[in-house]
Amino acid sequence: MLVFLGPGSVVAASLLGMAPTDSLVFVAAVFGGTVAGMIRLLGWTSGANINPAVTLGSTLAGISKSDLLLPYVLFQVAGALLAGLSLALVFGSQGSATSLGSTKLAAGVSPTEGVALEIVGTFILVVSALSAGSFLKSSLRQALLVGGTLFVLILFIGPLTGASLNPARSLGPSLFSGYFDNQAIYYIGPALGGACAGLIFRRLKRPHGNGS
Repeated sequence: MLVFLGPGSVVAASLLGMAPTDSLVFVAAVFGGTVAGMIRLLGWTSGANINPAVTLGSTLAGISKSDLLLPYVLFQVAGALLAGLSLALVFGSQGSATSLGSTKLAAGVSPTEGVALEIVGTFILVVSALSAGSFLKSSLRQALLVGGTLFVLILFIGPLTGASLNPARSLGPSLFSGYFDNQAIYYIGPALGGACAGLIFRRLKRPHGNGS
């Protein structure tokens, strides 16, 4: 759902000829709303693990079981591939202008800057997800926090890197559109951002004063 609706909104905005600002808000709202909806729908069963970077962070934070990391990521990749195929079938050549909603660096943004932005953005997103799961009991509040955080991050980072913050989100559209320019950024950056968030979150939650 995330990798179909999110990138699909990028293609739709292009086909509708939306102004850049309107397009950005529309895409951010679709991504944020989809994540919020998935948390409401799947949070109580699976923790709504639809982002490998969040799953990695949750595992390193000691919240998710380590033996679930590989199965979660495998199914996230499977979902991303299914979504990429669906985007290709639905939009066909009409999606070529945006490469099926693939994440792309803006002109003037170097790969190094792209990785740094994806690290920072993913770090913030993963911290919000870990905080929501740890401190908020209401799934509605969890959904609003994480979905709202993603919405804001896309508004700020989207014009520069496309604001992937999720390796699966970049994988599906890239593979089925054949757009591979700088795609390593969207695997390296989110992985590092998610890992840093998980390790720091684990450190901050560790009990003090017991010699550990």
